[in-house]
Amino acid sequence: MAFASPTNGVSFIGAQHGLHYTRESSLYGFICARPTESERMNRNLSFTMDVRAGATKTEINFKDPNWKQHVEKDWDMRFNLPHLKDILDVKPMPTTFSLKKSRILRGDSYGAPVDAWNSYVNNDDRALLKVIKFSSPTSAGADCIDPDCSWVEQWVHRAGPREQIYYEPDEVKAAIVTCGGLCPGLNDVIRQIVFTLEIYGVKKIVGIPFGYHGFFEKSLEEIPLSRQVVETINLAGGSLLGVSRGGASTSDIVDSIQARGINMLFILGGNGTHAGANAIHNECRKRRMKVSIVAVPKTIDNDILLMDKTFGFDTAVEEAQRAINSAYIEAHSAYHGIGLVKLMGRSSGFITMHASLSSGQIDVCLIPEVPFTLDGTYGVLRHLENLLESKGFALICVAEGAGQDLLPKSNTTDASGNVVLNDIGVHIQQKIKQHFRDINVPVDVKYIDPTYMIRACCANASDAILCTVLGQNAVHGAFAGFSGITTGICNTHYVYLPIPEVITSPRFVDPNSRMWHRCLTSTGQPDFH
Repeated sequence: MAFASPTNGVSFIGAQHGLHYTRESSLYGFICARPTESERMNRNLSFTMDVRAGATKTEINFKDPNWKQHVEKDWDMRFNLPHLKDILDVKPMPTTFSLKKSRILRGDSYGAPVDAWNSYVNNDDRALLKVIKFSSPTSAGADCIDPDCSWVEQWVHRAGPREQIYYEPDEVKAAIVTCGGLCPGLNDVIRQIVFTLEIYGVKKIVGIPFGYHGFFEKSLEEIPLSRQVVETINLAGGSLLGVSRGGASTSDIVDSIQARGINMLFILGGNGTHAGANAIHNECRKRRMKVSIVAVPKTIDNDILLMDKTFGFDTAVEEAQRAINSAYIEAHSAYHGIGLVKLMGRSSGFITMHASLSSGQIDVCLIPEVPFTLDGTYGVLRHLENLLESKGFALICVAEGAGQDLLPKSNTTDASGNVVLNDIGVHIQQKIKQHFRDINVPVDVKYIDPTYMIRACCANASDAILCTVLGQNAVHGAFAGFSGITTGICNTHYVYLPIPEVITSPRFVDPNSRMWHRCLTSTGQPDFH
C-alpha cells in the first residue's frame, strides 16, 4: 500500500535508451531530466530503479506488471518500526495513560456496559505521505517513481497513544538529552516530555546535561526533572539541559545507559544527532536491552527528510524578519543603499527562501541548492547595478551555505564533523564594495548576521504547538514499545518514522518546486548562473 520513497536517493534508468532520472534536492521527490517526445511516447521501454535507504537497494523492472507490489513490499519493510518484541519476549499491558474525566457507557455485544473513550491510536493506523498526483515528470516539483508518474500510495505509521504499553511506569527511568546547537523550542519539548511521562505514572525522570557529553563527563551530574522543575522553562530560550556537539563512543554511551538504569531515552537533535541515536539503538538491541530510544527532530534549518517542518523553523523565519526589516530601512534610507542579510542554512536554504517570501522586500535570494555567480553579465553584481538604477536601493538575503564554491575550500570541521563554512556574507559584502568602487558608483552596504539572536529566542506560537505534540508523541512511542524511531509531522499528520529513513541525506530545497518558483516571482531576480 505504499512505495519506495524517492527522497532517499532514487534514480531510474532507461537501460535501452540511456535515460537517466535522478533525485537532486527535493522534499518528496527528485528532479529529473526531461525525456524527449519520442521517449515519452515509447511506453514499452525497460526501466530499472535504484532505491537506496540505509543498506537496502531495490531494482525495479517497470515491464513487470507487478512492479507496484514489489515497491510496496520494499516500502513496508523499510518503514516498519523497530519494536522491543523484535528482540525480547515482552508482553503488553493496559495503558496507564488516560485523560477521560467522566465515563460514557455503551453496551458491548453481550449487552454489558463498557467504557467508550476513542482517543487511542490503533497500531494499524497509517498516514498518507504523498497527496499530489503528478501527470508528468516535467510538472513542477514532480515526484514520480516511473516515467508515467503512476500513482502509488506511501503510508507511514500514525503517532499517538496506544491502548497497550510495554513498560510498567514504576519501573521506568526516563532520560532526556539535547544535542547539537541551540534551537527555539527545546525547552517546550523537554517540558511536554516530562508532563506526559508523569501522566503515565513515571516517577524517575532525569536530564542528561550538555548533550552526549553528559553520559561520560564525571563532573556532569543528572538533572532531576518533574512538572515543578519544568513548569515555566518554555518562557525562556535555550535548553534547560544545555547543548554540545560530538560526544563519546556509542559503546561508552550505552555502558552509561546501563549503569544508570535508563530504559527510555529521548534525544533531541538534527541529522547528526539522529545518526547517533540510531547507533545507540542498534547497540542496545545488540545487547538485548529493554530500552526505547526515541528521537525528536530539532533543526532550525528544516532539513530533515520526509517531514513538513521541524520545530524552531517557523520561529527562525519570523525572527529573521526583524533583521530583514532593519536591512530594508538601512538600505532604503541611504543613497545607493544595499542591505545584506545572512541567515542559517548550511546545505538547505529553507529559512532564507521562506524569510524572503515572508518579507516581500528581498530583491535577491541566494541559497545553497541554486548555483550563482557574482561577476559577469548575468552575475549578481550586474543585477545590483540595475536595481540601484531602477529603484535606488537593493536588499539581498543569503544562506550561510550558499556560494561556497566561490570561496577557498575549508579543511576544518566542528565537533559534529561538519565542515566549517567560509563566510559568504562577508565575501559578498567585500565584492559589492569592490565592484562599485571599480565602476565609480558610490554604495552604502549594511551587512547583518542575526544567527545567534535567532537561535536563542523562545518558540513562537506555531512552534510551541508543534513542540507540544512532538514531545507528547515521543513518550507515547516509547511506551508503545518502539525504539530507533523519530516523530514528526508529514503531510500535516503526526507520524513515527524509522530513524534510518530520515538520515540518508539532508532535505534540500527543490529548485523545480513551486515554492522556489514563488520566491523567484516575489524577488523578480534573474538566473545568476
